[in-house]
Amino acid sequence: MDIIELIEIVKKKLLNNLSVENIDIEDKSFLHKNHVGNRRDKFHLKITLKSAELNKMNKIESNKKIYRLLDKELKTYIHSLQILIH
Repeated sequence: MDIIELIEIVKKKLLNNLSVENIDIEDKSFLHKNHVGNRRDKFHLKITLKSAELNKMNKIESNKKIYRLLDKELKTYIHSLQILIH
């Protein structure tokens, strides 16, 4: 899978399962380029969300919800996930 496909899948899952006013997903894989264990088929994503639903939760609860939604992608394609909720 390439990064464009992955971003589309992640975006679709989040939009279909959360109340989201705005979403931005960035490829930050270059941050892990020289790390031990870095693989070309694993990506680092930065997700920025504007969501009243997630803002009502504490940070741990909101992150857990996102991690549950992206479980398959995290196990297969995502090396690192950065989440910012506004």
